Amino acid sequence: MSNINVSTHPLVRQKISALRQRTNTSHQVRQLTDEIGRLLMYEATQDLHLAAQREPAHSPVAAYTAEAIKEFHALVPILRSGLALLGAATDFLPLAQIHHLGLFREEATLLPVEYYNKLPRSCTVDECIVLDPMIATGGTADAAIQILKQWGAPRIKFVAVCVSRQGIDRLAREHPDVRFFVAVVDDVLDDQGFVVPGIGDCGDRLNNTA
Repeated sequence: MSNINVSTHPLVRQKISALRQRTNTSHQVRQLTDEIGRLLMYEATQDLHLAAQREPAHSPVAAYTAEAIKEFHALVPILRSGLALLGAATDFLPLAQIHHLGLFREEATLLPVEYYNKLPRSCTVDECIVLDPMIATGGTADAAIQILKQWGAPRIKFVAVCVSRQGIDRLAREHPDVRFFVAVVDDVLDDQGFVVPGIGDCGDRLNNTA
């Protein structure tokens, strides 16, 4: 689907292979997730617009017209795993608002449960970028997107590391106006809702709580 952007960068593919390793420490998982996040953020921000600054800037040699990103952004990590991508995202967009959404997948039903939402009363940004390393069934991602649309977000992008084919196809179909930037798509989603081969329980691996 045209709104799914799967990275073909060799470094992304190498780092995904390293991230899958079950022997990784939580520190290694955090580091690899951050590195992949930086490469994905580069791709997710390629269509941003620039605006010339009114005041002239000065290099050591001469005056010049400086440029800066025109749009206002909000970064929206889904707790708790999405925090692993926040450092990379804020390095790319240091002036962005940061809003956290607390959602988890209920183990028995695999349905999303919202437990934290402190979005302001009104949306004052041009674009929201949702951060979550995993998309399995797509339920949590769908809930986050619905929350942001109800909030009034004009545009939404979603950055994820590892996704299932079933989950990402569902999201792309139900939200054709959202662009998804992902590192890898795995074809299998098992009966317990785990992506195969996947990267395991991302929250536990990131936080050493497995």
